[in-house]
Amino acid sequence: MALSEARKTPVDHKILDGRVIGEGIRAEVAREARALADAGWPPRLISIAVGDTDAAMIYIRNQQRVAEKLGIAFEQKLFPAEATRAEVLAAIAALNADPRVTGIIIQRPVPDHLLIKELQGAVHPFKDVEGMHPASIGNIVYNDLVMGPCTSVAAVEMLKHTGLRLQGLEVVVIGHSEIVGKPIAFLLMSEGATVTVCHHMTRNLQVHSRQADAVFVAVGKPGLVTGNMIKPGAAVIDIGINQIDLPDGGTRVVGDADYDSCYDVAGWITPVPGGVGPVTVSILLRNLVTAAKLQRGHYERAFRGGFTPCAPAVAPVAE
Repeated sequence: MALSEARKTPVDHKILDGRVIGEGIRAEVAREARALADAGWPPRLISIAVGDTDAAMIYIRNQQRVAEKLGIAFEQKLFPAEATRAEVLAAIAALNADPRVTGIIIQRPVPDHLLIKELQGAVHPFKDVEGMHPASIGNIVYNDLVMGPCTSVAAVEMLKHTGLRLQGLEVVVIGHSEIVGKPIAFLLMSEGATVTVCHHMTRNLQVHSRQADAVFVAVGKPGLVTGNMIKPGAAVIDIGINQIDLPDGGTRVVGDADYDSCYDVAGWITPVPGGVGPVTVSILLRNLVTAAKLQRGHYERAFRGGFTPCAPAVAPVAE
């Protein structure tokens, strides 16, 4: 069987199919979202985008499509590129204070005059369904995984579906960004794995990666990890998303791993697209349901069980 056929074969257990894994998560999300709605607390997700949203529109459409399929309200708030810092922060503050809003996403990229870290930090931790608030990321260090960063949690979820025992597993994470690489390392350590984090200053990257039972890669360099860098039977979790030009003038989306050469060596591998991406959206919506539960608990305690989210009220306070 040719490799191109193997990629399409459902029984090829070497391929970690993010669509299948995501469906399992979404089924539970749909049940919990219905239960919340029946109790008067329907989850509602707000997307904030500033400026030219073409780069983010594919993600926004996918988020909206999946959310609405699960019966979750999704609303876009689009700001012009010249929107001021004060205007965007004021909008976030208003959403924080509105109990009808259970989750907020800040779409990337944002114009240069805005700081994504500041905008993300302005989202209340209870509504930070991306898991990108400094408090949300910091909680991972303390093994508090209530709402972790979506992409990182999704990547670790993919590894769990291999059936490998994470305790004592040798793992290499290539990429040390604050939003993907570092959180993955802390999530894996919380599971008992032994983790090495590599980056652009690492010498002899191949020496590290060939010793690993699992390799995560998230650096934005197509084809960085090749089959000769992987230990036979290892899991390859590819988080990279890159668009490359083809000789015929077309384009193709690929990951940071050279799929064909890694496929021949790896025990498990995530395709790009169709790997970590679909699971990330599922984790986002799972976080939304968790956020709704946290807010419901806060307001019911604050108002002694007599509050329903029909009008704006004070923002929840982290407890």
